[in-house]
Order: sequence, then structure tokens, then C-alpha cells
Amino acid sequence: MGRTPAGQTREQVFRFIRDRLLKGLPPTVREVQDAFGFRSVQTARQHLELLVKEGRLTKEKGKARSYRLPETTTFEMPTRLVPLLGRVQAGPLDLATQDHEGYLPIQTRHDADELFGLRVQGESMTAAGILPGDIVVVRRQPTADSGDIVVALIRDEATVKRLRIRKNRVELHPENPDFEPIIPETEDFRLLGKVIEVRRYMERS
Repeated sequence: MGRTPAGQTREQVFRFIRDRLLKGLPPTVREVQDAFGFRSVQTARQHLELLVKEGRLTKEKGKARSYRLPETTTFEMPTRLVPLLGRVQAGPLDLATQDHEGYLPIQTRHDADELFGLRVQGESMTAAGILPGDIVVVRRQPTADSGDIVVALIRDEATVKRLRIRKNRVELHPENPDFEPIIPETEDFRLLGKVIEVRRYMERS
């Protein structure tokens, strides 16, 4: 079998870089070499530099993971059906409920099994723009950064709050002064995921 034409290989390199960047995982030149089985790192670098010359990538000086997508680059993300699993409390803790209501069409780079939707009850997150009846789309993950809005399980009770980590202690803060922060014991706390989208329907079904 003959060699893949250089233009086709460069297109494959671009798609590899693009997909990694969209996932927040910029690769090194050596990782590109390994992914495509190039004999030398210089071959990978040549493809990358040509993509920069073509305007399809940009390069930040002085960084090992230096290649980026141009700021004007846009890609249409695929639509996936994400399960709407029930309700979550944005207020005093309430028992977690799971009642499969259907599916939400979401444009995302994530796989559908990484995501789920929950309908919000309560008013503790109103200042963050999360109102009763809204739907939060959650990405499953066991950890999050301080300041992220998350869905957490405390024993058998679920809540949506802003995560604060202070001196290795987890705190769940409301975005409404009428509500108090929740400071769970470590053994009682489990993070279900990070809120990545909020949906609101003006006409309730």
C-alpha cells in the first residue's frame, strides 16, 4: 500500500490537534509523533508548522504544549441525547430523586454517557441565574475546582451549590442570602458532577 499523501496526513494531524484542544488536552509535538507513528519528531513539527502557516493553528512561544486553535475558529459540535434523570434541590437538603423524564438534545463535545440533566427545585441559587424549574446539565466527575457550581450528594440528599474548598474542607455555598452554607463531613460527601449548562423554558409543559 502506498504512502498517505502529505495533505491527507496533515488534515489528520489537524483533526487530532483540534479534538485534543477542544477537550482541553493540548498535545506536545512528541505526542503527535507517537499518535501518527512518525519516524522523527521533526516530521510532526513540520506538519504543525505548516498548519500554523495556513492559519489553521496558532503557536505560543516558550511552551511545550504551544499549539492552539485561532480565536476566530468555530466548529459545530455534534448533538447528543442526554438523559433527564429527575430533580435536584437548590435549597434545604432533600432526598435525591431519580425519575427518568426523557432526553435533552445537547450540542457538546462530550459523550452522552458523561452527562445528565436535573430539574431544579428551590431558590438557593437564584443569584447565579439558576431558578426553580430550570434544568441543569451536569458532567459526571468526582472532583471540581473551588468556585464551580456542582451537584453533590450528602448521604442520600442531593443539592446544587457553589463549591468552596478551604483548608481541605469542602463547603457548599448558596447564591441567595436567605440560605446558609452547607459544610458536610468528608465521609458523607460525594460529588456527582459539575454544572456546565442551565436551560430555561419560558412555557412550562
